[in-house]
Amino acid sequence: MTDLSRFPRASIAFLPTPIQPLPRLSARLGGPALWTKRDDQTGPAFGGNKIRKLEFLLGAAQVHEADTLITTGAPQSNHARQTAAVAAQAGLKSVLVLRGEAPSHVTGNILLDRLLGADIVWAGARDTAEVMNELADALRARGQRPFVIPLGGSNSTGALGYVAAMREFVDQCREMNVRFDAVVFPTSSGGTQAGMVVGARLFGYEGRITGISVDQRADVFKQTLAPLASGVAARLGLGATLGESDFDVRDDYLGAGYAVMGEPEREAIALAAQSDGLLVDPVYTGRALAGLIDLVRTGEFEPGQDVLFWHTGGTPALFAYAGEWSG
Repeated sequence: MTDLSRFPRASIAFLPTPIQPLPRLSARLGGPALWTKRDDQTGPAFGGNKIRKLEFLLGAAQVHEADTLITTGAPQSNHARQTAAVAAQAGLKSVLVLRGEAPSHVTGNILLDRLLGADIVWAGARDTAEVMNELADALRARGQRPFVIPLGGSNSTGALGYVAAMREFVDQCREMNVRFDAVVFPTSSGGTQAGMVVGARLFGYEGRITGISVDQRADVFKQTLAPLASGVAARLGLGATLGESDFDVRDDYLGAGYAVMGEPEREAIALAAQSDGLLVDPVYTGRALAGLIDLVRTGEFEPGQDVLFWHTGGTPALFAYAGEWSG
């Protein structure tokens, strides 16, 4: 079995995250038995799926003796917030390059970014990767040692976090004596899904792995997923190249666009909260849960099956949408 211990890894996540049943939501939908894996409980600053990636990314940064972590994201980026938290915990500085302009009102993840001591740079309409690289060059010129982390922590290092997560998941399934027919989760920058697919091959999970895209058409997104997963597989010595057909990406739930909360997300948020006390966010987990609810209602998942909703976090973004909530 693949030994992940040869990769530098910082122990920062609260693992394993629990798997819990969602009996009331399952009953209300009248479909399969629904469960959730709580990666919203991975630890620092409200947790989330990026903490798993950041264990390996921070490990790599420490090998390079970095003193500053630089990353990027949307204004309410969960990844940026988690990077700031991990940097603070490790005694490093953090610089967050966020898309667009500074908002007039600070709430949600932006508030947490500030509390965590991050320097926030607003990129306006500029390419954020270009801005990150300029900042890194400027810091190096001043004698600092920046470590640049891509959008979502989604490279072959960050994706190792979800290779490891699949081993954790397979072990839990064995202990619980539950065979999950499918895993459903939000997918965006690619590292989570690429790591899951590689990890499933390594550790023997044979069920469906279905990513609900929150911002890209499936045909475009798979062009990112395939080379990313192949790079992860190569690092692990898997000896296989993954193609676009290896990924199940659903793009039927993009609504009005990224971070635009519509009626499906509102319904999913309310159903999860009022059925089983589970909080999901408008951008990622709410959209993915809305997709799962639709797949149940249309009969793609049936009674007698066990389906896992992998909760990737994002709870702080709920507070940024308070003015739009009507339910």
